[in-house]
Amino acid sequence: MARCVAEYLEMTEKYSTGNLVSVTEAYLNDTGLTNLSRVASILQCSGNLLPISDRVKLIDRCVEVIAFMVTDKSRVSLVDWWAEDLIVLRIDIFKRVLVALVSKGFKQFALAPVLTLYAQKRLRGLEIFGKSKRNLDPKQKHEKRVVLETIVGLLPREKTAISISFLSMLLRAAKYLDTTVACRLDLEKRMGLQLGQAVLDDILIPSRCFDGDTMLDVDTVQQIMLNYFEYNSTGLDDVNYDLNFVPPLQSDDENVGKLMENFLAKIASDRNLLVSKFISFAECIPVEVRVTEDGMYRAIDTYLKAHPAIIDMDRKKVCSLLDCQKLSREARAHAAQNERLPVQTMVQVLYYEQQRLREMESSPINSESQNMVLDDISRLKKENQELKFELIKLKTRLKEIEMSNANKTSVNNATGTTAAKPPLPAKPPLPKKSFIGLVTKKLGKITPFLHADGFVASGTRGRNKPNKDRRHSVS
Repeated sequence: MARCVAEYLEMTEKYSTGNLVSVTEAYLNDTGLTNLSRVASILQCSGNLLPISDRVKLIDRCVEVIAFMVTDKSRVSLVDWWAEDLIVLRIDIFKRVLVALVSKGFKQFALAPVLTLYAQKRLRGLEIFGKSKRNLDPKQKHEKRVVLETIVGLLPREKTAISISFLSMLLRAAKYLDTTVACRLDLEKRMGLQLGQAVLDDILIPSRCFDGDTMLDVDTVQQIMLNYFEYNSTGLDDVNYDLNFVPPLQSDDENVGKLMENFLAKIASDRNLLVSKFISFAECIPVEVRVTEDGMYRAIDTYLKAHPAIIDMDRKKVCSLLDCQKLSREARAHAAQNERLPVQTMVQVLYYEQQRLREMESSPINSESQNMVLDDISRLKKENQELKFELIKLKTRLKEIEMSNANKTSVNNATGTTAAKPPLPAKPPLPKKSFIGLVTKKLGKITPFLHADGFVASGTRGRNKPNKDRRHSVS
């Protein structure tokens, strides 16, 4: 400030030796312009002293010093050490610093962290994740709009320099601040390039229309999708975007197809979504990137559930988007019983299911799905057979238990009082006696005429009289 005041008052050496101009210049050269933090502070103050600070080339000198310090080879790969000092600058001066860095040989893709940090600080406070729109001060809104448009113009052209989540945040802010059409188209093109790495949250952009329109901006997402498939098929027409453009991989195409089907299912529950817009968006998803039709069927079923009052003609148009032949077995089984579908669609689903079954019966097994079906059938048969064997074992075991109980009852009735008396509770039975008892029980099962205590019945006593010594030893 003293340097600008001295210039305004013409306090030069022409009028006095050691005047204020020479004193402030000496201070700047010896102290002020030797440290990055001091240079950034001087540059920030100089923005408030225009045009005098420009006339004495104070801004240009500060920019040159910053560019020299940052592009020094010993510190060229470090960004954080100088980014914090520069995000306090005004957007026009901040832009001049970045342009000077690039002109000094600083890699443009390395500016991405600085731009991200600057945008997060300067665009803070915007309601960009909901449909509600807080009234901003016109001056504040204009300043933030200029900041956003300048940042978009400074974004690196390399494809992977900026994450798609950051681009999505900038696009939401651009719609919130009503930036120029060129700014929004630029962001849509950049998102189209990186759509293969996006997730569903990246494309859930709120709609800024308040006349009964949908909650999400369907037209913008559709344009981003069209940009992606256009670049995939023809490459970039504008070589300034990426000189090393590589076409998306097949896996990226499948990811984009699933992503768009998930988005279609997300917006299908919106009651304000017109049939024409739903059909238009669904038709933009190429058939080649849809491995199965399960995602499309889920979106159609969700739309029919959320819009039960649509006419039959529109219902048929919506269901005509579905290729019933590419449905999985689970989806086909659900569709065959779905009363929300037109009768023609249900008949078509049943027809393809019958055709598939006939092909499996008449042709050899040559597909993975058929192998899976046969494996399931064989597994179920095996489990059924094992259950039958277990049931037979249980029945056999139950019969053995019943027979054993019946034999014990018959033996006890036949022996009557001759059965061995149970031992007294206080005196446990002798081990030898219990062992002999077990042996005699086994012999009783083998010879039904022999009692458990070793004696024969009265009708057989003369034929099988036991040894006398044997009888006394037992007693």
